[in-house]
Amino acid sequence: MSSEYNEERPAVFGPAQRAEAWRRLGEEQFDLVVIGGGVTGVGTALDAATRGLRVALVEARDIASGTSSRSSKMFHGGLRYLEQLEFGLVREALRERELSLSLLAPHLVKPLPFLFPITKRFWERPYIAAGLFLYDRMGGAKSVPGQQHVSRAGAHRIAPSLRRGALVGGIRYHDTVVDDARHSLTLARTAAQYGAVVRTSTQAVGFLKEGDRITGVELRDSETGATTRVRAHSVVNAAGVWTDEVQHLSGQRGHFRVRASKGVHIVVPRDRIVSETAIILRTANSVLFVIPWETHWIIGTTDTDWNLDLAHPAATRADIDYILERVNAELVTPLTHDDIEGVYAGLRPLLAGEDEASSALSREHAVAAVAPGLISIAGGKYTTYRVMGADAVDAAAEFIPDRVGKSVTERVPLLGADGYFALVNQCEHLGEHYGLHPYRVRRLLNRYGSLLDEVLGLAADDPSLLAPIATAPQYLRVEAVYAAEYEGALHLEDVLARRTRIAIEYSHRGADCAREVADLIAPILGWTDEKREWEIENYCARVAAEIESQRQPDDESADALRVAAPEARREILEPVPAPE
Repeated sequence: MSSEYNEERPAVFGPAQRAEAWRRLGEEQFDLVVIGGGVTGVGTALDAATRGLRVALVEARDIASGTSSRSSKMFHGGLRYLEQLEFGLVREALRERELSLSLLAPHLVKPLPFLFPITKRFWERPYIAAGLFLYDRMGGAKSVPGQQHVSRAGAHRIAPSLRRGALVGGIRYHDTVVDDARHSLTLARTAAQYGAVVRTSTQAVGFLKEGDRITGVELRDSETGATTRVRAHSVVNAAGVWTDEVQHLSGQRGHFRVRASKGVHIVVPRDRIVSETAIILRTANSVLFVIPWETHWIIGTTDTDWNLDLAHPAATRADIDYILERVNAELVTPLTHDDIEGVYAGLRPLLAGEDEASSALSREHAVAAVAPGLISIAGGKYTTYRVMGADAVDAAAEFIPDRVGKSVTERVPLLGADGYFALVNQCEHLGEHYGLHPYRVRRLLNRYGSLLDEVLGLAADDPSLLAPIATAPQYLRVEAVYAAEYEGALHLEDVLARRTRIAIEYSHRGADCAREVADLIAPILGWTDEKREWEIENYCARVAAEIESQRQPDDESADALRVAAPEARREILEPVPAPE
């Protein structure tokens, strides 16, 4: 395996690319620098790169390490936003869903049948049916079937785990699901393929100015503490829940504020709930999704204000109890805390509004020029990342001296999309070629698409890499190697929490396979024995802190435990909070 940098393959995020990216950041003049490696930031970088702009993206931690790896895993139109009369948002999201499902990322965005249980006689069925009719007509039934009504008996055949007394019928409809972290990473690599300079563990710590105009960004390496300056005609602040803090670095207050809302999900084994489809359940304030996730169900979410550490939002015992209480009200066999194998908490960056109920805040996005040369973008929803990126580049174009063309990303498939459908039809042959079960090949195609050969090619000289990770057998050893060699993983946490989803899919949360994975990636990343042991101890300490925080009664005590765990990126600086 070679990590030698190859300029013809900029989408390879390896150690050599990282060194080259640091050099380029300090030496080159860019049209646009994007701050933030969540889906909005990487979507903006891809949009800018495919317009022919010279673009760089920096992320203080890892791609999708914040909100964009901790969603409900839905790539949906937002059915419930119809009740809030946000018809434009729903229509826009459904168009984006269709684009990704059919062209941009069919290997990552998948159709998913849902059951909407009807619990009230007479009025609820026509009410929900009318909403789903609108949903289908706005674009929700292009590549997937439209709504189908079922009786009480029919609903129980679909979802035997639902209590008979809890429903009087149901409506079946389709939406879509995505591995958010992998999708965001693929966006970042696609942006690099089109010329973007992408560098993680690179924190924006200040701005360069000429008078009142922003002319670049001061950067700090979160691994070494080294600093440099990158010059740019325009900067986009796509920092999500850190938007206010980045705006504060510029000395400007900004035109909007961002409010963090915590959403918690639990992960339980697939055999704990018997259902052919995902299930959407109405709650007093919102909805609860029960989503199939390979051998698990993901159940969530909560929606509560969060005013503590933004990097490591903590789930509490109260959050978990809330989810269990809501879902158990509908199940024949209640779930218990012992059934839970994974828990994760994420923060939604909502535009602050007058309504105190965070679930009622708009999921629309906002773009504003904070200062000459500095654009901030915030809000929105995962599904509309492409529209948000295009809007951000449109706003930044005012400060770029050269003519900026129109967005073309609606016609640019992500890495791995080209050839995906043909490869799915060849699963049997591919399995024979690589000595893998067709199920394993299909699963790899749904993670890497047509990059499959690139992934499995790393095992050409070492067939042992095609064996499963011992205590996380859903994943092959070669996937850990690929994460470090090609996907920019710098720490165990990056591999176990985002390149794979071992941290939420196994009850050990990745602690039991930390050593095996560390041994695989240490030679690629140049770790000494001491560094490898530190990574293992650090990751296991993080897992222990998360598990203990999930036993705490409130946000403050859970946050204190989680924050006390060591940071993988030891040189990262805590951002200065923006003044109220």
